[in-house]
Amino acid sequence: MSYKIIWQLNSEITYLAEIEYICFKWNQKEAEKFQELVVENLDRLSINPLLGKYNSNLKLYIFVISKQTTLYYSINQNAKIVDLHLFWNNQKNPDELSKLL
Repeated sequence: MSYKIIWQLNSEITYLAEIEYICFKWNQKEAEKFQELVVENLDRLSINPLLGKYNSNLKLYIFVISKQTTLYYSINQNAKIVDLHLFWNNQKNPDELSKLL
């Protein structure tokens, strides 16, 4: 049985910011490739949400979408839900990450 993917507000904001950054740094075609990659990986997570690595300090799962982007999410196994919390550009200052989580 597949898990339902729930986008939290922060995940929507950071996802759109990542697309905007890709468009600015590269081009629209690369942004579209990123979007397809995200959809593909969310499909994978809906089938097997344990694909990510659990971080006990953050109490979140970490899943590398691409070399530049990591997804932070949580799982509610009883309700069969994957909550997306944050898309993180790995080139950013890691101190900023803890503020967003």
